[in-house]
Amino acid sequence: MKLLVCISQTPDTTTKIKFSSDKTSFDASGVQYIMNPYDEWYALVRALELKKQAGGTVTLFHVGAKSNEATIRKGLAIGADDAVRVDADASSALFVAKQIAAHAKAGGYDAVFFGKETIDYNGSEVPGMVAELMGLPFISYASDMKVDGTVATIERDIEGGKEILEVDFPFVISASKGLAEQVIPNMRGIMMAKRKKIAVIPAVEAGNAAVVAQYDYPAEKAGVKLIDPENMDELVNLLHNEAKVI
Repeated sequence: MKLLVCISQTPDTTTKIKFSSDKTSFDASGVQYIMNPYDEWYALVRALELKKQAGGTVTLFHVGAKSNEATIRKGLAIGADDAVRVDADASSALFVAKQIAAHAKAGGYDAVFFGKETIDYNGSEVPGMVAELMGLPFISYASDMKVDGTVATIERDIEGGKEILEVDFPFVISASKGLAEQVIPNMRGIMMAKRKKIAVIPAVEAGNAAVVAQYDYPAEKAGVKLIDPENMDELVNLLHNEAKVI
């Protein structure tokens, strides 16, 4: 089975977010980057489990600069066989989706794995775009997957419950918590990753339908107002007249 796992690089969750002076770009100076956790913990690990079950290969795919290769190497250390990097800035969701779709179409992959979202933009846009560009079924927010031959039974999270679907390979899937368990690379994997191939390819033509107008910070949270538990009248009054529903 030939599997493609798409990975993003995101700022560590403890990073203090800063923007350029004109607020049109993210200030990357001093930022510690990591592999997007949903890609690493769930999508990649589940693809590796499927490879162990059915045989085949797992290839990583990333759009970004050469400086991002340390993040790609971590995925190789966890167990991926090789990697492909598009030497271009991940300027928009559509741009990235077109790069992935072009490579995946040419590569004849049986499944394309994503994390359900990135922890920086939280857009959940790219997997659906890739599925549409490739004309493949798309299962989002997958929390469990069982494979029998050429059919996968996938459980996905929906509002208020779960949904169970059957889908024939090939397909596109985005992984949420539960699809797999995090794997820590061991020393042998880290050493082997240094010898695994990262193929660098140019970007395909892909115009950007959206551009960043401005980044800004959310409004600061208001202070907490403490109410004496004996004063229920004040609490009711505040809930009626001051509390905001978000």
